[in-house]
Amino acid sequence: MKIGNREFDLKNHCYVMGILNVTPDSFSDGGRWNQLDAAKKHTEDMIREGAAIIDIGGESTRPGYEKISDEEEISRVVPMIEMVKKEFGVPVSVDTYKSGVAEAALQAGADLVNDIWGLKADEKLAGVIAKYDASCCLMHNRDNTDYQDFRKELLDDLRETIAIAKKAGIKEDKIILDPGVGFGKTYEHNLIAIHHMDDLKELGYPILLGTSRKSVVGLTLDLPASERVEGTMVTTVFGVMQGAAFVRVHDVKENFRAIQMTEAILHEKKWIVE
Repeated sequence: MKIGNREFDLKNHCYVMGILNVTPDSFSDGGRWNQLDAAKKHTEDMIREGAAIIDIGGESTRPGYEKISDEEEISRVVPMIEMVKKEFGVPVSVDTYKSGVAEAALQAGADLVNDIWGLKADEKLAGVIAKYDASCCLMHNRDNTDYQDFRKELLDDLRETIAIAKKAGIKEDKIILDPGVGFGKTYEHNLIAIHHMDDLKELGYPILLGTSRKSVVGLTLDLPASERVEGTMVTTVFGVMQGAAFVRVHDVKENFRAIQMTEAILHEKKWIVE
């Protein structure tokens, strides 16, 4: 799969998407990277530690988040996208569900749109992604947690998302799916989504797992967001073992090393001399 100027070997590796939140109210790092100098240093650190993609978000999507205007979100993300592309040249993802923000971000050089609503919140977004021939990560989400058969309905919901993408002209090799841990799910649903992440393989697209510092880790371990690194790493290892192509994380170094170790074990046959 090609994202921006980079080819990703998804058959043999899981890649790290490093999170760059440029919001004042994100649940674990709000306000830390709002200024260009701080964001540049953090991006440099994440790339050095193993991030292959930088995911830039300008509106917090934590539970109970407050929506902001397109203009405000654009003013936050566009300067950061331009900075990252100019200074580092790595693939950049924009974390938005709004077509206006996505268009401004893609014009500024973003390579991927990371949509937490799976193209269902803004009917124009799929067309914008297709227009720019951009990659996209499409997440499962609902505005409720009322399921009769959770695993089946998660897949059915994602099939609806895929149909929207195809109708708009988004290419098959541009689509990544995300089971949506932490969105439209109870604590138990989140554990099931992680445990059965490989259910998504039947849909035929690369999978991104995003669990970093989320409430499912905090509730399990009874820990605040700042102390959820180890719990996140376990989900990363579990994801790699089930074939995740990407993990979206705050703590790049720790998760990158966990991936390296997991892949070494999974691919041990390469090192055996017959």
